[in-house]
Amino acid sequence: MQPIYAIGDIHGQKAMLDHALALIEADGGPDAQIVFLGDYTDRGPDSQGVIETLIAGRDAGRNWVFIRGNHDRMFCNFVRSGAEHDARVKSGISWLNTRLGGAQTLASYGVEGVMHFTPSSADTLERLQHFEGADGWISPPAFHQIVQDAVPPAHLDFLENLPLWHQTDDLLFVHAGLRPGIPLTQQAEDDLIWIRDPFLESDDNFGHLVVHGHTALEHPQHFGNRVDLDGGAGYGNLLIPAVFEGRDCWLLTDNGRVPLQP
Repeated sequence: MQPIYAIGDIHGQKAMLDHALALIEADGGPDAQIVFLGDYTDRGPDSQGVIETLIAGRDAGRNWVFIRGNHDRMFCNFVRSGAEHDARVKSGISWLNTRLGGAQTLASYGVEGVMHFTPSSADTLERLQHFEGADGWISPPAFHQIVQDAVPPAHLDFLENLPLWHQTDDLLFVHAGLRPGIPLTQQAEDDLIWIRDPFLESDDNFGHLVVHGHTALEHPQHFGNRVDLDGGAGYGNLLIPAVFEGRDCWLLTDNGRVPLQP
């Protein structure tokens, strides 16, 4: 049985990505099939380097599959149109806030400085008031133009054209999860890249073992009907890749495979 490898949310952690790829190559060779579960950007220090690594692998003909995550969409939406918010972020904070990680992503493209926001409230979204860079204070429209000039269009094209899931005989790879009771082809994009409950609480048999990220844990976990591979790399935890043979799962470490079971 041909193994298939998966890497959870990378969140700009280029050095961790390089280490995860080395572990996979040591276990499965240079032609190993890898599914990346999305959220390549935000929070970590080198989103630009992560995207460049993924594009280089694609262009080299690597057996790699990429799925889109919610942070990837927020990044693209800001660069394309200046949109700071996603309706699924209930706190109302701006994508540029370091808590969501947009500021770190833009810094990796050389746009470094301090974001000054208007205060948010229960009914008011946090918004960029001005950007304080090396050349002084910059208005939001001028700042948006700087960002558009800094981010290569090829990076946006790559992220915007990624699929929302990948399916094999035994496995269904998706960024966030599924809405229970709805066929895969009728799932909403917002659920596929954002959902938590009721997916996380569901004991449904989804027909496949669902392999996802999005909900950060301290360590990847197997829940019987799903495997959550977001071990919190965006918050400084390790980025731990997994390998699947059928529905059997192992985590890859410097000391080899470690079984991951419910």
